Amino acid sequence: MILPRRSLLAGGAGLLLAGCDKVVANPQARKILFAGEDMHMGLQRALLDRGALAPEFTREQMSPIFRANGTRDPGTPAYAAMVADGFASYRLTVDGLVDRPLSLSLAQLAAMPARSQITRHDCVEGWSAIGQWQGPMLGTVLHAAGMRRSARYVVFTCADLYNGQPYYESIDTVDAFHPQTILALKMNGARLTVPHGAPVRLRVERQLGYKHAKYVTGIRAVADLAAIGRGKGGYWEDVVDYDWYAGI
Repeated sequence: MILPRRSLLAGGAGLLLAGCDKVVANPQARKILFAGEDMHMGLQRALLDRGALAPEFTREQMSPIFRANGTRDPGTPAYAAMVADGFASYRLTVDGLVDRPLSLSLAQLAAMPARSQITRHDCVEGWSAIGQWQGPMLGTVLHAAGMRRSARYVVFTCADLYNGQPYYESIDTVDAFHPQTILALKMNGARLTVPHGAPVRLRVERQLGYKHAKYVTGIRAVADLAAIGRGKGGYWEDVVDYDWYAGI
């Protein structure tokens, strides 16, 4: 039997430091916990329907507390200015391998058809929480931009800075066009708060929490990940060898 990734990680949670934003201190522990990425991804994609949905829950099953991990406030002048004007000045850029580059306001995103889903968030630390998310499907935005067939990955840049550079993450087109992959504007029926990634947070429900980029400001369609950071496709992947594919 192939154990779900969440089971393996929960069993090794004692090896991890507090919070998804903390690195695994022991290099050997990282090697054990995050080894076999290609095999894991290949097995999951082979055994599961590419469009299989992550489990969804009822309102009664929602967690009373949903922790905010990672950055809790980008704290930059640019982000503070957006908070001060209620994100009226916010723009989401969509570019790269697209026919129609976009610059979308929060109001334009909110006007797109929205999906609402109650799902479980699984953190690499081992904790989970169930919450409701609402916003346009990422696929809707990519179709509006006319993403080209040559694109294989979608890269997200964010308003929070790590080592002076914008945080970044990426997924492939299989997950980008999955119906549960959304740009969340609301959480539990209300607009996203700053600690939870306002105004726009990626939800890619079939992957672990560190793939769910917060404070998203840019989306770029690319053919490969070689020029993204150090070439592994995400900040934590580059810095502490987290898996690029974090499927659950």
